[in-house]
Amino acid sequence: MERIRYMSTRGAETQIEASYAILRGIAKDGGLYVPDRIPAIDMDINDMVNMSYQEIAYQVMKDYLSDFTENELKNCIRKAYDDKFDTQCIVPVVKKGDVTYLELFHGSTIAFKDMALSILPHLMTTSMKKQGIDQEVVILTATSGDTGKAALAGFADVEGTRIIVFYPKDGVSPIQEKQMVTQKGDNTYVVSIDGNFDDAQSGVKDIFTNIEFRKTLGENGFRFSSANSINIGRLLPQVVYYFYGYAQMLKQEEIKAGEAINIVVPTGNFGNILAAYYAKKMGLPVNRLICASNDNKVLYDFFRTGIYNRKRDFKLTISPSMDILISSNLERLLYEMTEFSGAQTEELMSQLNKHGEYAIKNMNEFSCFYGNYATEEETYAAIKEVYDERGYVIDPHTAVGYCVYKKFREETADERKVLLASTASPYKFTKSVMKAIDPKYNEIDDLALIDELKATSGVPVPNAIKEILEEESRHQRDCETENMQNVVASILNIEL
Repeated sequence: MERIRYMSTRGAETQIEASYAILRGIAKDGGLYVPDRIPAIDMDINDMVNMSYQEIAYQVMKDYLSDFTENELKNCIRKAYDDKFDTQCIVPVVKKGDVTYLELFHGSTIAFKDMALSILPHLMTTSMKKQGIDQEVVILTATSGDTGKAALAGFADVEGTRIIVFYPKDGVSPIQEKQMVTQKGDNTYVVSIDGNFDDAQSGVKDIFTNIEFRKTLGENGFRFSSANSINIGRLLPQVVYYFYGYAQMLKQEEIKAGEAINIVVPTGNFGNILAAYYAKKMGLPVNRLICASNDNKVLYDFFRTGIYNRKRDFKLTISPSMDILISSNLERLLYEMTEFSGAQTEELMSQLNKHGEYAIKNMNEFSCFYGNYATEEETYAAIKEVYDERGYVIDPHTAVGYCVYKKFREETADERKVLLASTASPYKFTKSVMKAIDPKYNEIDDLALIDELKATSGVPVPNAIKEILEEESRHQRDCETENMQNVVASILNIEL
């Protein structure tokens, strides 16, 4: 079979090897790398029932990473999915009532980003050797809360790399911020910005596409890459857990072989649900992909109207990892919507940049997506409902997914079995979770509520939380959005 290669969604690059795409992160024309085709899974999904997570990961990713040898890819998988996860199965699949939860938060930073960011550093260092790179790779990342810590933990003290994370000062939970600013590692740098996540993300993209700055970097022995889900090496590992979740539902006799399920994904940047879409295109039996938004409901409006419009107030919510108005990974789907036209995709993204919106006409071809959203009040109510009825504690992002799932059922009367991506541990959002369960906790500090959550949930305090309680802040940089490039130059000791 001909090897899969990659191309830019904006048309300037084609026939790119996976290792090069992973190293670069974003294409030279500002587009995102996509595979030239989606491979069909080449084994019967029934055969995955008794396979380990690591074994399924190899089967799902091997065709995408066609310039990796079998030993290279299996070595990356082995190093990624090991005892840094608090359960041997890596991803517990838990049925509560009529919902099966895909618990993606058992890694070292207790959020779903660990699933991809545990393997990305190994994919990247392997790619460096394959491409003969002797420059130091600078990982430049914007975060709305979870990517930052997971990327920092993944790349900490990885030889030949440095990582710089920008986050919105008032746009993450206290525990998310504490996790980042206490991160160890001589190659880790954390910077808060006076803006929101979209400001941070746009600033990072501007740095990536600044040709002169990249040239200066190269002259000083550095090259940029990304740990955001704009990096194809972040996106592909996320496809794996949807196959694993389906196999576990088969094993638990929740579904029959070949039975189509619905998948619910709380999403902001669109990467996690795009991975589910890739899984569907590979042959996973999926009926609808339910895109769950919070009050920043730009994706809901897009799937209802075909118009993507970021010209609206940015809202800070209790599900901060979804507080996003520019969903970067949607560009990969947009490329398909324009029948793989780089020129049309570039024009639409230009319209978004200049005018704040664009419109798509052929939405019917993507009717497998369903969009809806949950308000703050509905999110709190969902946490309480699941706890009261099932004794199961979920975080605010998972609660958004649960609420939208209920709306989907009411609107469509679709009773297919559902797999809900549970994207973070409730321990990352103690105050919001405990306040939802009982308003009496509203005046108590986030960190002080850890023991209360333990008693309520019956779930032990994760090591990721224990570790930060006694740690002092190691990172105290902050900057205005327009000064992000200068901060990067200062960290790298480069004169502009």
